[in-house]
Amino acid sequence: MDQLTKGWIWPVIVIIIAACGHRKGQPQQKEIVKDIRQLDEVVPEQIAERLDYIAGNEGAMEDSIAVFRLSALTHAYQVNRGAAIWSRNGKEHPAAASMMRWIKTADDYGLVPGLLHVKALSAAALQLETDAAAGRDAALWARVDVLLTDAFLKMAYQLHYGVAPRDSITLRKDSLLTDEVLTGLMQDALGLGDVSSVMQRQEPGHAGYAALKEGVQQFKQQYGNKRWDTLPQQYTDTPLFQQQLAIRLVQSGHLDSSLVTDPATLRNAVRNFQREFNIYPDGVAGKQTVQLLNKQPSDWLLQAALNLDRWRKLPDTLPERYLIVNIPAFRMTVLENEDTVLDSRVIVGAPRTRTPVLNSVMTNFILYPYWRVPYSIVFKEMLPQIRKDPYYLVEKNLEVVNHQGEVVNPDSIDWNKLGRKYFPYVLRQMDGLDNSLGIMKFNFFNKYSVYLHDTNNRTLFSNSNRALSHGCVRVQQWDSLAMYMVREDPDPAMRDSVRTWLEREEKRQYNLVKRLPIYVRYFTAEVRYGRMQFYEDIYGEDKALRQYFTFDK
Repeated sequence: MDQLTKGWIWPVIVIIIAACGHRKGQPQQKEIVKDIRQLDEVVPEQIAERLDYIAGNEGAMEDSIAVFRLSALTHAYQVNRGAAIWSRNGKEHPAAASMMRWIKTADDYGLVPGLLHVKALSAAALQLETDAAAGRDAALWARVDVLLTDAFLKMAYQLHYGVAPRDSITLRKDSLLTDEVLTGLMQDALGLGDVSSVMQRQEPGHAGYAALKEGVQQFKQQYGNKRWDTLPQQYTDTPLFQQQLAIRLVQSGHLDSSLVTDPATLRNAVRNFQREFNIYPDGVAGKQTVQLLNKQPSDWLLQAALNLDRWRKLPDTLPERYLIVNIPAFRMTVLENEDTVLDSRVIVGAPRTRTPVLNSVMTNFILYPYWRVPYSIVFKEMLPQIRKDPYYLVEKNLEVVNHQGEVVNPDSIDWNKLGRKYFPYVLRQMDGLDNSLGIMKFNFFNKYSVYLHDTNNRTLFSNSNRALSHGCVRVQQWDSLAMYMVREDPDPAMRDSVRTWLEREEKRQYNLVKRLPIYVRYFTAEVRYGRMQFYEDIYGEDKALRQYFTFDK
């Protein structure tokens, strides 16, 4: 085929591909040319056939894996005038080897090698290495080329935005990585002869992401080559179970010898495991501990991958200072330039009354606040109690307020006539130490009517599982948070003023001079104090996310 013919036939092929919607059989699997110099003429025809096949098979490629985006794949070859991108006349482009390395180690970045055609590409590489005739197979070179191109486009996008779709609270305002941008990235990588620098530029620059990625490597070094036995959830033969438990702990390195029969030594080994995997260290192999003992290294690495993906949903640059609540960790942190300046335990929503994931800005805090009881709590919990016990309102320090803001005598109300369809009142818990909000409430804009606050039941902060609230976030270090928030005030005496208000139990509102960005997030894996930490999937969010990381072909 002469160069003039090649110049006009590719646009025609692109038009044909764009018009195709019919289902086609597999493209030609082998086409051996007599002279290797013919490959640059025949491979483009094979590439066009494969693009046509993808268009007619609902975006599925030859290895049955969905293409990243057909328009992006087509655009990449259109820019290259239909020619092979990753080879020339049977000689691999230098960037192809680095692309294969990235595909094979994609799980280091929380990506799925299987979705990047690792199996088909590895088989093709082996064929080219071991079969002399394979080097003249135009169909094979075309298949490799299209698979590599799709893998590059998919990987560049997923490193930037993640594997899972964007959600309603995603903050990424930048480009969606258009077909043109992705093709430009690939051309940059090809020009450098290595894809590494281009791929690395797509990754988040956040310290938490980098630490988690490093934690994945450390976890792989410690556990990556190990597998262990599964323990029974129920058993009747306790000595046999103790023996199985000892073997399991030896397999993961938490016990020195499976011959250990000393109960105290075995309990200490269980405690070591529990501490490492963030379970209350009671030394007892109960239901939750056994469930986690039965998770294989691949399960833990998948959990880390889900959380690397969550980092990709954040903006490229976070504010200089911000507050973040990590729901599964039951922790609130204030950071300045990625350094922790305040850390506190928190209580979050129970699974039935979840704390929502959100982005907002802290605007003010209130000392000795009223608690306006949400109607969901009124109808589910309080109204039935009020009907049973007329003194319930007094015991809970609640007052009834009508829509005009006037306090109403509860004895004047027929509570049996009230319900979801008719409730012209607000129940308000009066301020004071008995108030469910405690003595301070931190407000920020959100559609869920949740906020951060103190609590009148501070003993709950000692619980290991602190998913206990109706959705708001209770903060153990509420006083330190308040002092942090007033430090920007131009009045140097403001801290003393706040302390005085607290001592006098004065109802006050303080408006922040400099508003504080707040992110409520759901991270079930992170690196803390230089060590990988895993948290319970209390809301089942990991379970829902796994569908995007599952590969069973």
